[in-house]
Amino acid sequence: MFGLSDLVALVISAFIILPVVVFLREMGYVIVGVLLGVKNPRLTVGSGPRIVKVGMFDIRKYYHLYSWFSYDSLKREGKFAYILLYAGPILVNVVVALVINAMLANDMLQEYETFWNRFIFYAFYYVLFDVVPMKTANGMPNNGLIIYEMLRYGKRTDFNEEPFIPATSEVEEQYEEEMEKIEEVKEHQKDVAAEEADTKYEERQHKAEIEKVKQDEIEDLEKAGKHEQAKKKKHEKNMPE
Repeated sequence: MFGLSDLVALVISAFIILPVVVFLREMGYVIVGVLLGVKNPRLTVGSGPRIVKVGMFDIRKYYHLYSWFSYDSLKREGKFAYILLYAGPILVNVVVALVINAMLANDMLQEYETFWNRFIFYAFYYVLFDVVPMKTANGMPNNGLIIYEMLRYGKRTDFNEEPFIPATSEVEEQYEEEMEKIEEVKEHQKDVAAEEADTKYEERQHKAEIEKVKQDEIEDLEKAGKHEQAKKKKHEKNMPE
């Protein structure tokens, strides 16, 4: 039965373990990319508006599983360079998982054994889907398929013109375009809100004017009634007994 402890484990896995495992996976690209002399490398963590950019790290507002590596060009190009680059994420997750597993086997990290067992599980989970050659949901090859094609054919053979790893300059251009669209939407929403506020203000003013006219009419009627009553009393007073 799914209980409170399972819910806590799910939250920890979704918001701590998985994002860290994904970050380590992307760091595999960074480490190998630096060794291969990539130009303009960047590791984007999260999505949405930028919070801060420090060196090659671009931290976004919406933190979760969405992180990716990008670069503009490779100094050392070639079949084996690309194989090493795409093998980087696999190697990092394997090394980290094996190190943690060895520490657990030697009675280290016992206090948080359940946490680290889950960490190892998700690390190998991503390794599995990186190693087994396949195409992803958007038709792009995974790392295993790219490595296989590079080893067998010396190039990618999926006839997909889009690069598997995006260019940093293109990512920055797309980010600026997205931010411009977001600002346009915000400005439009402000204009709509201002128009609605003006409309509501005019409606309130119109209602206030109507209420004032009604109140004036009521006051006039009351004055007229009082005047008639006064005339009537005066007339009755002046009548002979």
